[in-house]
Amino acid sequence: MGKDNPKFSPRINNRRALHEFFITAKIECGIVLQGSEVKSLRAGKASLQESFATIDRGQLVLHQCHIDPYEKATLAWNHTPVRARLLLAHKREIRRIADEIKQGGMTLIPLAIYFKDGRAKVELGLAMGKKMHDKRASIKKREMDREIRRATSR
Repeated sequence: MGKDNPKFSPRINNRRALHEFFITAKIECGIVLQGSEVKSLRAGKASLQESFATIDRGQLVLHQCHIDPYEKATLAWNHTPVRARLLLAHKREIRRIADEIKQGGMTLIPLAIYFKDGRAKVELGLAMGKKMHDKRASIKKREMDREIRRATSR
C-alpha cells in the first residue's frame, strides 16, 4: 500500500474533452515537471480544461495546463501555475502525430494526468472537433444506453 498505489494516486481527467471532441487515437507521454508541481499533482490540484498540446521544433509541448502552486513550498521554490511544459515521447510517435495533424482538422488534447510507476504521465488524444449536432447526437445516444441499462437491470 505505497503511495504509488493506483488506488491512492489521483487521476486528473479532462471530462470536457470527450464532450467537445471525437478522439481518434491516444498516446501516453511523460511530462517534465518541477518538484513543487509533482507535489501538487499528487494532491490532485490541477486542471486540464483549456489545455492543448502542440508540436514545436520536433518536441511535444503542453500549453495552458494549470497546476496549482504547492501550499507548503516557499515562494522562491514554487512554480508558475500556467506555463508551457515539455512532453516526452519517441520521435517516431511525434512524427506520426505530426503527419496526422497536417492532414487537417485534428488537434492534440490532454485527456488525463496520472502517475504510473512513480512517474507523471499525460494521456494525449488525437481529436477532431464536434459540431453542435454531433454533441446532441452523442448526448441522445448516451441517454438511450442509460435507459437500456436501467430496463435490463429491473
